[in-house]
Amino acid sequence: MSEHSIKHVTKADGNVFADLGFDPIEAASLKLRAELAAELNNWAAKSGKTQTAIGEIWGVTQGRVSDLKKGKLRLFSLDMLVTFAAKSGLNPAITFKAA
Repeated sequence: MSEHSIKHVTKADGNVFADLGFDPIEAASLKLRAELAAELNNWAAKSGKTQTAIGEIWGVTQGRVSDLKKGKLRLFSLDMLVTFAAKSGLNPAITFKAA
């Protein structure tokens, strides 16, 4: 066996935050926030708008748009990200499945 061979693999559960050891409740929130942030960043990139223009749509400063683009999720609540999505014309939805 070479020194670079895989020695152990742990099956992922679909939530990287849970896999990293976050509390299950925090992991669920982080996953949703990360998914929303990714969609918002995709929308922003496709819109062709400047960060300043996006900030005007969302009702925040350009700096806050930049924070989201940089992935600073700790600065954004789930509620705030849902509001940004709605103001962007996106239709965010949450689905539930048994644990």
